[in-house]
Amino acid sequence: MGSRIVFLIILILSVGFFTINLQKIIANIRMGKKIDRSDHSKKRWLNMIRVALGQSKMVRRPVAGFLHILIYVGFIVINIEMIEIIIDGIFGTHRYLSEILSNFLYAFLISSFEILAFLVLLSCVVFLFRRNLLYIKRFRSNELKSWPTTDANFILIFEILLMLAFLLMNASDSILYERKFSYYDVNIVNPISSYFEFFLVNISNQKLYLFERFCWWFHIIGVLGFLNYVLISKHLHIFFAFPSTYYAKLDPLGKLDNIPSVTNEVKIMLDPNIDPFQKTNSSVDVFGAKDATDLNWVQLLNAYSCTECGRCTDNCPAHITGKMLSPRKILMDTRDRIEEIGYNTRNKINDTKSLLGDYITTEEIWACTSCNACTDACPIELDPLSIIMDMRRYLVMEESKAPQELNMMFTNIENNGAPWQFSSDDRLNWKDE
Repeated sequence: MGSRIVFLIILILSVGFFTINLQKIIANIRMGKKIDRSDHSKKRWLNMIRVALGQSKMVRRPVAGFLHILIYVGFIVINIEMIEIIIDGIFGTHRYLSEILSNFLYAFLISSFEILAFLVLLSCVVFLFRRNLLYIKRFRSNELKSWPTTDANFILIFEILLMLAFLLMNASDSILYERKFSYYDVNIVNPISSYFEFFLVNISNQKLYLFERFCWWFHIIGVLGFLNYVLISKHLHIFFAFPSTYYAKLDPLGKLDNIPSVTNEVKIMLDPNIDPFQKTNSSVDVFGAKDATDLNWVQLLNAYSCTECGRCTDNCPAHITGKMLSPRKILMDTRDRIEEIGYNTRNKINDTKSLLGDYITTEEIWACTSCNACTDACPIELDPLSIIMDMRRYLVMEESKAPQELNMMFTNIENNGAPWQFSSDDRLNWKDE
């Protein structure tokens, strides 16, 4: 009874903390401006199923993609075991699912869990080797110094320990069943953990029982701890990849969004039949974005969904040619900034910083060629380009700050109706030469 009460307290606290902290993140995302992405629901569902659930863009890099799919499938399937563990923890039963499922189905499930656990363990070891011993440039960028690298390694090591705990728990359980110890009365099929029994057979029943209980508790507390840790980790994409792909832009990659209020002004200029004094819903308080709260909520959702894999930066032509721009850093900075704003707002702390200037420099955003290679490369179709374009718009339309080349072009368009430095009357002079 005591262990059941302890388990219930841990479960309630873990789920409670997860709910509270998830609500803070959702509140931060809602600080973004409204945007309507409710159109084409069928296309959006299909896109989410194809990209987030089906991992279709991960396999563009076959080795990493295949290993990621193993971890992804293992994460989903093995956690079915959590249903049984939670029931056992609350009601004090042992392998409850074996009582309601057929022997064949239960044996199939446990076998599948073990095989997947081994594949997840192996994949994590390979990823650790890749990340730390192979010199992969996108894992050595400045934005990955300190915490992001620690976070990535910690998750991989923790996944390895969780899988080992699961396999050792099953190995101990199997030996205790053979020895007819206490309530270990379920004969499990363990194709992988049976190889671990060699290291445990000489342990006494009481010590083996304590070891099995330790592995059981380590596994369940580890999973509940991971549930809360993921909210401060790049692995938040486990949850947010699905809404991010659902609300992703469906337009062709080369198409940029217009500002409705500016589009309306142009239409009035071109069409004399439009009443210039008519009321519209396209007015804005500020053009573009200076701070994270000037972005829309989908852009903030994208920032929280970023897994920091660096495929966007690895495919960015500006970054490849040595420019300061890193699309991954744009998303990471946006996430850090909205987190700071949310914290300061909740604690009523005066905030004088802004995303543009304090986090992201003008040199970074003007290095972008707007080719959209970043969005095309992203495994979950995040859109760092839209954030860059909104900050550019702020600089140009609110502060009249742009590179000299652009200012010259703007002046020529205003005076000559074209980007070139000669009047419209002289445009055809070239044919006379």
